[in-house]
Amino acid sequence: MTNSLIQINDTTLRDGEQAAGIAFNIEEKIAIATFLDSIGVEELEVGIPIMGQEEAESIRAIVNLGLRAKLLGWNRANLADIQASLNCGLQRVHISVPVSEIQIAAKFHGQWRVMLDRLRDSINFARDHGLDVSVGGEDSSRANESFLLDVALLAQSWGASRFRFCDTVGILDPLTTYKKVHRLVSRLAIPVEMHTHNDLGLATANALAGIQAGAVSVNTTVNGLGERAGNAALEEVVMALKRIYGMQTDIDTKRLSIYF
Repeated sequence: MTNSLIQINDTTLRDGEQAAGIAFNIEEKIAIATFLDSIGVEELEVGIPIMGQEEAESIRAIVNLGLRAKLLGWNRANLADIQASLNCGLQRVHISVPVSEIQIAAKFHGQWRVMLDRLRDSINFARDHGLDVSVGGEDSSRANESFLLDVALLAQSWGASRFRFCDTVGILDPLTTYKKVHRLVSRLAIPVEMHTHNDLGLATANALAGIQAGAVSVNTTVNGLGERAGNAALEEVVMALKRIYGMQTDIDTKRLSIYF
């Protein structure tokens, strides 16, 4: 895999802001987005449009910057969420659905068929409005592997352009991550993206394991900022890919010290 190009999808402005005590104002969000774009981050997950007026205004302000980076809004499998992304001027959306039994029980009362129907309808609505769609399996790490694959294959057949494997509660180790992600990569025609959490200090290691298994996109945050113990750190992932594996990203690594 030497010299393979890995896409960085930074979610500092979405998952990073879920860290305790963190609330960026519009000026700070613009500064973060502008800098990440300037160092070559290819895709930015800029927030959750349905969350409210202030969030939507921040997202519209970033959209209006005319950055080179692709901008992505995070959504539930809900038509109102997708419409909120459209209202912000976004051209790309991420749709997240629970895929583990415990999360489906909590969010869909165990009705997995209802979840799939809403995912299908959300993808169709987004695609009908010209949006590029990625789909995320929330709590992929605890999901039944056959069910996880079924959801990913259905998302692909409905028009998703990428599937995100989420270690939502940060419970995996690199070897298990490799096995789970490799199974997805081997069966899907669309790219797989890694989303890892640092509850056991393994977010970066698990992200790298997923990439070694064939994932070609990875979520990061600045300094690993994020919910609970945080996410895979942008600077760690980029430098590990470069120095350990000889794998390339679009990031100008000489500029990392300016910000971090």
